[in-house]
Amino acid sequence: MELKKTLIIVLILSITGLTAWEMYWRSQGYYPTLNDEKALWAKERTKVEKATKQDIIFIGSSRTYFDIQKKDWEKETGIKPIQLASTGSSPLPALNDIVENTAFNGTIILGVTPGLFFSTTYPGAFPWQRIQSKVDFYKDMTYAQKSNYFLSIPLQKSLVLMSGDEEEWADDIDLKSFMRNIQIGNRAKSEIPPPFYNFGDVSFDRNIAMTQRTVSDTAFASSIIKVWNFFGRNAPPPDKESTTKYFLKDANKFLARGGNLIMVRFPSSGGIRFGENKFLSREEFWDDLLTQIDLKSYHFEDYEQLKHLTCPEESHLRKEDAEYFTTELAKIMIKDNAFSNQKIN
Repeated sequence: MELKKTLIIVLILSITGLTAWEMYWRSQGYYPTLNDEKALWAKERTKVEKATKQDIIFIGSSRTYFDIQKKDWEKETGIKPIQLASTGSSPLPALNDIVENTAFNGTIILGVTPGLFFSTTYPGAFPWQRIQSKVDFYKDMTYAQKSNYFLSIPLQKSLVLMSGDEEEWADDIDLKSFMRNIQIGNRAKSEIPPPFYNFGDVSFDRNIAMTQRTVSDTAFASSIIKVWNFFGRNAPPPDKESTTKYFLKDANKFLARGGNLIMVRFPSSGGIRFGENKFLSREEFWDDLLTQIDLKSYHFEDYEQLKHLTCPEESHLRKEDAEYFTTELAKIMIKDNAFSNQKIN
């Protein structure tokens, strides 16, 4: 009898505590959203196994992820794309995975963010390891991990307290994140990175859109710009030679089996664009790469309807502009017969 009473008390206290915790964070402006984790990428990656020549895969870094809105792309082309872009990542491991581990010979649209595309081929480097860890997770994912992920989705969609993204945002509210954000001195005597807050909402079909706060709160957007500046100052020089060689090997192999590879340079603006022009000039990197391989390519600066788009935090488009960009890019490609091997509706 005492055990039953104790169990009831524990349940009441637990429910009360969790409810209070949930309501508190909602009062602070939080709302339920999915975590952009390896399992979500792996779920999308499974689609490649059954993809046909009519399918389209996007790979790249966060600009490819944010700036392509899947519903708008499908509305314009009749094809719902497979989104395998990864934030803060080189696209090269994802391209290599598709080329070496699948028979896919449809269309791959590869987004080029110069600082990441040309960054490195060193396996332990952040831009490489970030996407490679997703590829490895897909290969090694157990049934238990799959079940755990799908069971977590209803909770992630319903409860703020499920926030605990693998991206390790500064505003995550799980215990691990609270502990990580505790700063006790600076033993390494190195520059401490500025806090990096989540600025994207993710859906189950792996579509991401910039949060409204990033658009309307200039101070918040400035905090993200500080992060880009920190990464820019501390990034090693680009390894153009090895990245180009690695890319050309996989690209030519994909083309040889009948694949259709398209390159896209997504928008940037402000200080980020200034830095790219100075240290990763179009002529030396983008243009030079395309002299070495015959591909359809689209640079946002070449189109009047795209070149004046601005990014609230200098590197990604707000949702409305991403929808516009997606629609216009699809129209440009269709008119250019970029999908010559496709059945565009």
